[in-house]
Amino acid sequence: MFNLVGIMKSTQRINVFTLTMITSAFVMSIRNLPTLSVSGLHIIFFCLLAAIGFVFPLALVSAELASGWPKEGGVYAWVKEAFGERLGFLAIWLQWVENLVWFPTALSFAGSTLAYFFFPELSNNKYFLIAFILIVYWGTTLLNLKGMKISGRISTVCVIVGSIIPTIFLVVLCIIYLKNGKPIQLDFHGGFKSYFPNMSEMRNIVIFLSFAFSFSGLEASAVHVNVVKNPQRNYPLAIFFTSLLLIVTYITGSLAISMVVPQDKISLVAGVVEAFEIFLKEFNLVYILPLVAVLVTTGILGQVSTWIVGPSKGLLVTAKNKDLPKILLKENKMNMPVNIMYLQGIIVTIAALMFLFMPSVNSSFWILLTLTSIIYLIMYVLLFLAGIKLRYSQPNVVRKYRVPGKNWGMWIVGSLGLVVSIFTIIIGFVPPSQIETGSLVFYEVFLISGVVILLLVPMIIFDFEKFLSKKTRR
Repeated sequence: MFNLVGIMKSTQRINVFTLTMITSAFVMSIRNLPTLSVSGLHIIFFCLLAAIGFVFPLALVSAELASGWPKEGGVYAWVKEAFGERLGFLAIWLQWVENLVWFPTALSFAGSTLAYFFFPELSNNKYFLIAFILIVYWGTTLLNLKGMKISGRISTVCVIVGSIIPTIFLVVLCIIYLKNGKPIQLDFHGGFKSYFPNMSEMRNIVIFLSFAFSFSGLEASAVHVNVVKNPQRNYPLAIFFTSLLLIVTYITGSLAISMVVPQDKISLVAGVVEAFEIFLKEFNLVYILPLVAVLVTTGILGQVSTWIVGPSKGLLVTAKNKDLPKILLKENKMNMPVNIMYLQGIIVTIAALMFLFMPSVNSSFWILLTLTSIIYLIMYVLLFLAGIKLRYSQPNVVRKYRVPGKNWGMWIVGSLGLVVSIFTIIIGFVPPSQIETGSLVFYEVFLISGVVILLLVPMIIFDFEKFLSKKTRR
């Protein structure tokens, strides 16, 4: 996700604990748990694979780029320095538009969570979720237009209240449930091999996409490298602790869901509340389910509210650099980029309507999640390439943090992240057998056309604006 915290200025040195909490707040979300839980006992393997092949390379390369080029715009500045303004614009565009596809998935999770308790029959109703997404999104957008001075703090508090606390509660309930000898849906007696998926089967490879995306956004805290105490030592430590926290949280939380909800019955948008309901009924605590639903929903709405402003602020930087039409430069008295925010609202509305064309809410959720992941991973490809390129094109730029191992260290770390990103992009076009996705033709056409359009549009806009700029100078 776009780094909103990076926009805020800091006058104090950040220690390992503070940086760990900031990074965790940006990445961790309880909405990821149902998506991960469909892989059953393979959760542990996929989480560790994502951490080694994606999380650490992303965090370390981002740290070097942020400490060497701590400029407004984040990935826009980094890729621009490496490959020029055109690809820099593409990178920040992908980061912005990825969020727009992400919003419907996040809000559908929130809507389904609330509906599951108050009106269970609506938790998987397409029309209800579309209405919820549009009403909440546009309502939150209008609120943000009035200014969000403390939006960063709100986001952090909402993540702690709506993600960390409910996850801990879920795991505690699961432990008590297991101690009481209650029946579970997973078979832990299948031997050591049962924890490792058969990677010759495409169905197992495809599900890795959801794990990679669950860790995306870890680079968000990289802009704080310049105010971290002893960054060469403390930044990697903070990333290690954050990754460990995420891995433990995701593994325990998603396993808790898969233990009580049959794998083929897990709802990607209501799975968390389904698991809570089973546990709470067992312990005669079902009366607190409304509180759980409100907490989980609060966490999601807090994130959405924050990210509505963040990406648009990032794109505003390119508008000021004359990469976008002048009409998108408009800001209100609260310095909110109103026209960019209206534009993203229109795109979110179109993305939300995708729920009408898929056979189920699960399939709609998955196809939007897949498109989001592919777009974000293309941006990461540019980021990893920029890290490697700048080691050679600008070797003398002072970096407060460097990937260990001189140039060969950057090659190893950057190439690992690059290969995993490209591989994950490719497998994203293969529909998972664990989830009904309807027509294969529609699935492929939607993803391919979506990616092509989202790649071509920024290039057309950029070239057109540069053409107009040259014509004006003449």
